[in-house]
Formats: sequence, structure tokens, C-alpha cells
Amino acid sequence: MNLKPGQPFTINSRKYDGSIRRSWQCEVVGNGERHIDLIGIFEDVVDHPDLGLIEKGTVSRERFYLDRWYNYFCFEYPAETLRNYYINICMPPTIGEGVIDYIDLDIDLIVWPDGRVVTVDVEEFEVNSKAFGYASEVTEAAANTLKALHELLGNLDPESTRRAIARL
Repeated sequence: MNLKPGQPFTINSRKYDGSIRRSWQCEVVGNGERHIDLIGIFEDVVDHPDLGLIEKGTVSRERFYLDRWYNYFCFEYPAETLRNYYINICMPPTIGEGVIDYIDLDIDLIVWPDGRVVTVDVEEFEVNSKAFGYASEVTEAAANTLKALHELLGNLDPESTRRAIARL
């Protein structure tokens, strides 16, 4: 990938049927052969059901892999201290000219600064897998990804958790 720092991207988080759940703007900060790193800033206060109130100005450092069934976000308070990590279980993205599209499979991991790992939205995954008819390969990949992430991140102290996420 030949991306330039500062290059704008629109991120589209989609449901399994392709409809957009959420969309936001970011800029490229770097990329590797199999991933893109972006940065975005919350322009408004967001009241998230699992994360609580996310302040305007919160920084979102985001990594999207071309070949993995997850992406992750490092949220930092406007004062540049760690708020939390947020890992989406999702299908590998499609990357176009200035656009990243991915199918969000509902299940998320929240990693708090103290190292706690919390899985959320498993019920939503189960409901949507039936409603949208997720293929068996999709449900299997989601389950395997969730298990692998828990094995990597579970039972670590905060510093070890940060290092493990940095290696993702």
C-alpha cells in the first residue's frame, strides 16, 4: 500500500447486510504491508452504551488489518492519557480510494487501563447471526478470533496488556 501520512479516510462500519452502522473520518499515520494505522478525533461527546461518556476531543488511534478478523482502537483522553482499548471482532476490511469498509460482527472487547478485559455484545452477535444468516465460516472465525484474543490478553498486568496490544 502506498499511503501518505495525513491522507484522509472515511471509515464505514457496516452490518452483515452491507448497510452502514457508523461512519467517521480519520487520517493515515502509517501503514505496513498488511495493516493501516489511522488517527481520528471525536468531534462531539458520545454516550456509548459500554464505554460511557466519551469526551469531545478524545483521540482514536486505529489499526485495520487486511487479513485479520478484528481491528482495534486506542482511545486517549484529550490530555493524551489512555482511556481504553476497543477491539472489534469483524470481517477483514475492503480498502478503496480513501475508504475503509468492514463488516462489524457485533462482539467487542474493551481493555481498560487496569488490564481488565471485558467482552460485550455477545447477545447482539447471536441475534444478528440468526437475523442476517451469518455463514458458518463467519461464526467460526468470530469465535476463534475471540478465543485467541482472550488467550493473548487475559490475566495480564496493565503494562503487559499494553505491550500485548502493541504487538497485535
